This record gives sequence, structure tokens and C-alpha cells, in this order.
Amino acid sequence: MANLALFLSKLLMRIYGLYGNSDNFILYICIGYYILMCFLAPGFFSVNNSWNLLHNLLPLLIVAIGQTYVILTSGIDLSATAIIALTSVVGGYLMTSDNGFSITPIGLIVLGMLTMVVTGAVTGFLNGIAIVKLGMPPFMVTLTTMMFFGGFAIWLTKSQNIHMLPEEFVALPYDSLLGIPIPLIFGLVILLLAYFILNKTLLGEWIFAVGLSAKVALVSGIRVHRTIIFTYIFSGICAAIASILYTARLETGSPVMGQNILLDIIGAVIIGGTSLFGGKGKIRWTVYGVLFITLLDNSLNLIGLSFFMIMIIKGLVILMAALLNVLKEKQVQPNQ
Repeated sequence: MANLALFLSKLLMRIYGLYGNSDNFILYICIGYYILMCFLAPGFFSVNNSWNLLHNLLPLLIVAIGQTYVILTSGIDLSATAIIALTSVVGGYLMTSDNGFSITPIGLIVLGMLTMVVTGAVTGFLNGIAIVKLGMPPFMVTLTTMMFFGGFAIWLTKSQNIHMLPEEFVALPYDSLLGIPIPLIFGLVILLLAYFILNKTLLGEWIFAVGLSAKVALVSGIRVHRTIIFTYIFSGICAAIASILYTARLETGSPVMGQNILLDIIGAVIIGGTSLFGGKGKIRWTVYGVLFITLLDNSLNLIGLSFFMIMIIKGLVILMAALLNVLKEKQVQPNQ
């Protein structure tokens, strides 16, 4: 046992050395894992499975980008999956309701999607307000709103799914614009917008500053409260946009939409390398983390593992990433 413990500790430190010294370490892991699974997982290297990987990756990436903003400010948004569910049923209800207005099917779809985005923004705003005005911990606030919004979605639909969504809407994941798939356009727009805000604007500098030290940021004249509220609004909007893609692909407005992906959302951000303590992270890292989680989930399903075994493996991977994250932070701040 002692030899095993020594071996594992040396292995962990070796991985930590690579992980801590390379921005692209997770990308290299993804490439190696993809090549390996081409030989081990039946059907992994196929056109159909490549499309499945893309359709699974894009909505997860969008909501994980929103989560990255929140974690960069030393917060966390546990309500993201509940927002996905709530916006799914709100959008589904509007798109299938006979509202008596002379609205074309396309107009109804646009109205439903806009309402989903506004609903996501409002729920994010409520999270942010509760955190900054009431002084409550983000974990407790978003845990509570996760239960509330999730329960509210179930109450609205009486636990029933909303079917018969417009054909134009359910065709969204398979349509293209100028040869580019619509979901990919959604993902690229959010990705580029998030990158621009974080790296090219004063607001992005504020987000990093608040994550490093909210007190120092406040003394420096940074609008800490507004910055935190913005990150939760952005997280809510990203969850709503991801909900649009999930709802269209599943052709259903569901009150439990996204219920099982909270681990994937937070895990992708952590695996990518964004600091759990805030103030350090990159959108590119989150892309790598989402890619790894998607490859892992897809390949384990193709191998034929049970849902519970897949959850165990993903949990262990995320735990190791969190441990490496903490080790890296201690190396940067050895006296804390």
C-alpha cells in the first residue's frame, strides 16, 4: 500500500507539473484520448458520431462559458440547469400556445426564443442581486434558486413535457446559414463575444480584479456589485441560449431539461484550468474542458458503460482536476 501511495503521489505531481506549465495541456490530452478511442470505442470515428459530438458540445460550451464568468469572480452558479429547464418550458409554451395574435410561425419562434433569453437574464439578475445586496454566499443563493426555478418549471407544466413544437424550430439544429450549421453559429457568436468582453474591455479587467480580491477592487474604484451582477446575468443568458439548442434538438419543452449536466458544466470549467478561487482563467481553457468532457461522455457511452459508472468516472476526473487546481493555486500563493 505504501508503494502504491508513493507511485500515485509521484504520478499526480508529474501530471501537475505538465498541467501547471502548459496552457494547452488539456488539448493535448483531448487529442490523445480521441486517437485512443478511435480504436477502443465502436463507431467513435464515424460521421454520425462526429455530428453527435458537435451537437453535444455546443450547448454545453455555451452554458460553461457563462459559468466561467461567474467562477472568475470567485462565485458559482448552481442554478444554470434549472434556468435551462425553466426557459425550455417557457419557450415551449409560447411556441405552442394559441395566443390569438396574428403572428406567423417564424414570428412565434422568434418571440419564444427572445422570451427564453430574457427569462435567463432575469433569473441571473435575481441571483446577482441576492448575492451583492443581501451579502449571501453564491453557493447558497444559487442552490436555493436552483430548487426554486426547477420546482417552478415543474409546477408550470404539471410535470408534463411540451410537445408539438413548430417544425421550423425543431429543424434548427440541422439547418445551416451560408453552409455553417446554425448551432455552430450560436456557439461561435457566444464564444467570440465572451472572449472580446473578457480580454478587450474594461469590464473584463474588472471581472479578473473582483476575482482576485473584491475588497481591493472596491477600494480601487471598481464597481464590484455591478460586475458581479453582470456575470450572473451573462450566465443566465448563456443557459437560456443553450436551452434553445437542447429544446430544439429534443423537440420537447421539458421541466427537467439539463437536470444531469451540472457536473459537466462546472467540471468542464475546472478541468480547463480556471481557478476555483477566481481571478484566473481563459475562455480557451473552457473550450478545452468542454471538449474533454464531451469526448469522455461520448466514448464511455459507446463502450457500453452504465450511467452510474460514467458518473463515477467523470466525478473522479473532475476531483483530480480540482485537486490540481488547488495545488496550482498554492504554488502561486504559498503563504496562504
